[in-house]
Amino acid sequence: MRRGLYIGRFQPYHLGHQAVLQKIAEEVDEIVVGLGSAQASHTPENPFTAGERISMIWPALKSLDATCYVIPLWDIARNAVWVSHVRAMTPSFDLVYSNNPLVVELFAEAGVEVRRPPMYRREVYSGTAIRRMILSGDESWKRLVPFSVASVIQEIGGVERLKNVSCGDEG
Repeated sequence: MRRGLYIGRFQPYHLGHQAVLQKIAEEVDEIVVGLGSAQASHTPENPFTAGERISMIWPALKSLDATCYVIPLWDIARNAVWVSHVRAMTPSFDLVYSNNPLVVELFAEAGVEVRRPPMYRREVYSGTAIRRMILSGDESWKRLVPFSVASVIQEIGGVERLKNVSCGDEG
């Protein structure tokens, strides 16, 4: 049995992530979804908490042909020990899927096989672009995320939160 690790912030999780995970599911039996920057929330770049992101992602993962685990991963300020930190927080894994240059370098240095999955329509599916659409009031962002993601964002007042944490200090 093969188990792969895929790390992202998922702010928010979108259909590009889903497409990448569908491809990964064709190669492994189990996927560890590492929820990066789990300690971060309520900022323009990281508006959603780890628990909220898990609630968004979990229903979408059920459609994959692989067993999935979602594991929150806190950032640490020492890249030299980051791979050990990830290994301590997750089930064991055989390979890592990432296009993040630092993640690729750190795992490669640690002797872990790293695969770079193809990005799925990156010009459309981007957390940064989706957050910008939300901020501008463009409701079409909802077509770029699984239904569960849009539902959770609505349920938690995520649009309002993102607008509130993105405005400057007017006082």
